[in-house]
Amino acid sequence: MPPAPELPLRAHAAPPTLPERCRRVTGSDWFGLCGFALILGNAALLGVETYAGVQGRWHDELNAVEHLFLAVFTVEIAVRMAACADRPREFLRDPWNVFDLAVVLFAYLPFARENATVLRLLRLARVLRAARFLPQLRVVLVAVGKSLPGTLSFALVGALLLYLYAMMGWVFFAAEDPEHYGSLGRAGLTLFLLMTLDGLGDAVRTGLEISRWSIVYYASYVLLSSFVLVNLLIGVVLNSLDEARRSEEAHQRAVGAAGPTEAELRERIETARRALDDLEGSLTPGGRP
Repeated sequence: MPPAPELPLRAHAAPPTLPERCRRVTGSDWFGLCGFALILGNAALLGVETYAGVQGRWHDELNAVEHLFLAVFTVEIAVRMAACADRPREFLRDPWNVFDLAVVLFAYLPFARENATVLRLLRLARVLRAARFLPQLRVVLVAVGKSLPGTLSFALVGALLLYLYAMMGWVFFAAEDPEHYGSLGRAGLTLFLLMTLDGLGDAVRTGLEISRWSIVYYASYVLLSSFVLVNLLIGVVLNSLDEARRSEEAHQRAVGAAGPTEAELRERIETARRALDDLEGSLTPGGRP
């Protein structure tokens, strides 16, 4: 039996580039878990600093931990940016990446470092980054954004209704109840609180002492503000939540249908090549193992 021809040696694959290595890191489970843990730790640090005794005793140590958090968050966003170095538009296309980058960069600006209030707000904004690692929270935040146009229309209708009833309340009750209806502002504040049904019983009893027809005023206002408008607002939010959930599901299906990433394909090719090299090494010149 003639000897089997020797197979040509295969060239080794080129080592992965920096963006590919960073994509492997950012795509791993441990990277996301570490990021989420850091966000929780940052939130806990903010809570601890609200206690004057702890802040006064451990001021330097807390500042050192804050600088450490900032350094780690900077490294994290740098790794994310490096993962998209060969396609920067993909990084900027994701609004969460832009938000993360803005939160980290603003912390280094001079006006933020010198203003304690601004710096605390920026540190608080880091807590919102937890939405990146919690899909359900991300859906809720997207739903809130989608509901803003409908909420604006609701606010305009509610303001018009509040203005009309505040003017009527001033006309009917200003003389007898100046504490609550002595001016347009007082009447508007009173009705705004009544929108939540807080103090409705006291307001109705006071109104009945002035006129028995005041029950019509309060009943119609509560019906329109607390039941009609609030239910409309709930409907707008629920509709936006449903749209956000469908959008997230469509995005997940698109990601799943896109197939393996370039890094995954390269790793599969490397595994197949190593298996083939092992097979070649196990063959003898006679063609038998």
